[in-house]
Amino acid sequence: MRSQTPPDSVIYAIGDIHGRLDLLVEMHDRIATDARQRSTQSKLVVYLGDYVSRGEDSRRVVDRVLEWLPEGFERITLKGNHEDLLLRFLDGDLDAGRHWFDYDGLDTLAHYGVAVPDRQTRDDASVAVLRDRFAAALPQSHLEFFRSLPASHRAGDYYFVHGGVRPGVPLPEQSEHDCMWIRKSFLDSDVDHGAVVVHGHSISSAPVVRHNRIGIDTGAYRSGVLTCLVLDATTRSFLQT
Repeated sequence: MRSQTPPDSVIYAIGDIHGRLDLLVEMHDRIATDARQRSTQSKLVVYLGDYVSRGEDSRRVVDRVLEWLPEGFERITLKGNHEDLLLRFLDGDLDAGRHWFDYDGLDTLAHYGVAVPDRQTRDDASVAVLRDRFAAALPQSHLEFFRSLPASHRAGDYYFVHGGVRPGVPLPEQSEHDCMWIRKSFLDSDVDHGAVVVHGHSISSAPVVRHNRIGIDTGAYRSGVLTCLVLDATTRSFLQT
């Protein structure tokens, strides 16, 4: 039996954006065009997280996600591991900040107007100063957005997360950390997770479709290819920039 979405609904799941506002705008246009061709009553767009870091404008990506909601659409915004690091950094975890900086978190600070004189500096005092400046520069609406992000969402026979799930653990018992961070044990697993897991986080040159998971992180920040999985009843298709 084919996996199904809720009755009379179409779901658009968007992979890792990483600051590529240009690709997100293009994808939104493609989704709007696709949706106009469907008679489906319920339309849901699910973002799989990693809005920030690496691309050209993380701040405006968040603005766009908050602003873009055509009539008849609902929106689910999930938390990625980069948002996890961002929040831990804001809450005073300087090691999380250093980890984030090693994966282009400093680009996000720059997008919010925080100057970083020396991108190699990692001492506590310097990282704490960057944390304070970032907290002051971050709009309240963006902070509320980041803090509101759930780690997972289920719709019909599909389970949406950023990273994946822990094999053998029932879906309601999955940890937030695994949902955002897990890789190898999830990617290598052939077990039935209780739903088809739709995820990003692990880059591939094309969408990866398995019986138990669908991976749609096509490395948009470097490839220029942002991928959206379209789920309608029992059918699956893809939109790409």
